[in-house]
Amino acid sequence: MNLITSLRRSLDRLTIYLPLILFALLALGSWWLVRSVPELLQPQIDAPLRQDPDYRLTQFTVKSFDATGRMTREVSGQSATHFPATQALHIEEVRIFFENEAGTRLNAQAQQGVSFEVEDKVVLSGDARVVRAADALGPRTSLQGESLTALMGEERLLSSLPVQINRADHVFAGQTMNFDTRSGQYELKGQVKSTIAPARP
Repeated sequence: MNLITSLRRSLDRLTIYLPLILFALLALGSWWLVRSVPELLQPQIDAPLRQDPDYRLTQFTVKSFDATGRMTREVSGQSATHFPATQALHIEEVRIFFENEAGTRLNAQAQQGVSFEVEDKVVLSGDARVVRAADALGPRTSLQGESLTALMGEERLLSSLPVQINRADHVFAGQTMNFDTRSGQYELKGQVKSTIAPARP
């Protein structure tokens, strides 16, 4: 009887420490598993963007239309090369036609052009020329410079290099320019020169 009682007391004491023993065994098992098993999943590394072109075009024309079917933009060129790393399209002998909802029309051309997709921006370089057709807001206006930047979404032309503007019979020149193509208004800075033609009778 004493033996059974003693055994029962020993079992009672063992059950008190049983959770602690199980936790210790689980911890040892986890440690062994981490040390013994190699990594199943390698850390995911972002693949570097390819620096070489992903496509090329030759003698191409791309047109954009609005919901009513009216053509709003046309871009053409002798050749074009797309670079995915910068999301830029480099165009040789670029020609651009643009018309907004108000009917303002622009024609642009240059020896080279770079279209940046994310910024909706086109940089024209090499004898860059832009013509804004005459409308109710103003006469025909042409711009010429070595480099012009067109912000398509803002309908604005910028230049940090000397530019010349011909507005009807008047000629203006400046070192920098900010031109609002919607209104036809422009701001010239630096050494600004102008030639005002006499009023016609």
